[in-house]
Amino acid sequence: MRLLRFLMPKEEKFVDLFCEHSKLIVGAADALAAMMAADEKDRPARGREVSALEKQADAVTHQTIVALHRAFITPFDRSDIHALSKALDDAVDLIESVVLGAELYKVVEFDQHMRDLAGMIQETSLLVAEVMPLLKDLSPNAARINALCEQISKIEGRADEVLRAAISDLVEQRPDAITFFGRKEVYELLEEVTDSCDDVADVIQGLVLDHV
Repeated sequence: MRLLRFLMPKEEKFVDLFCEHSKLIVGAADALAAMMAADEKDRPARGREVSALEKQADAVTHQTIVALHRAFITPFDRSDIHALSKALDDAVDLIESVVLGAELYKVVEFDQHMRDLAGMIQETSLLVAEVMPLLKDLSPNAARINALCEQISKIEGRADEVLRAAISDLVEQRPDAITFFGRKEVYELLEEVTDSCDDVADVIQGLVLDHV
């Protein structure tokens, strides 16, 4: 089966779409970090930038699904293409959810835990963007792909630790109920972005196992 896949011509458009999608995650991650660092008056513009990138990501997802239905030959199993596209889109969606959650709960101060998590999102997004072009040639790139995916998983583990510390500190501060739930929501959404990047890594490592 592997030999047959190797000999058959491949439709490489999917990897190009994955690369485009990953660049949008990087852009959204940077805009999120910029929003947290900005003065309060400048934050809405950064939030709108995240929303604009999320819409672009939705368009890429749509292109991927349409291409998947039209393609006779695909570089990977169709279910893997769909899973990877979904994981990439989830990452951008969750970054926008952080912005919307902060707006909904009137979170106007972003503490160190939030900034640390946003920095981890930037780290993982860059790793995701680095790994995507390598999918065009899995076999010679397998070791590098696995190394990058392992880095993503380690960052996700660190994000879990930051989330626990953040909620512990929040409980100790004993704010009012709305502040408590609002900040807790933002912490959890930030950590979920790293989860979604880890989901991307899991799908990719599965591709390596199946095709190399």
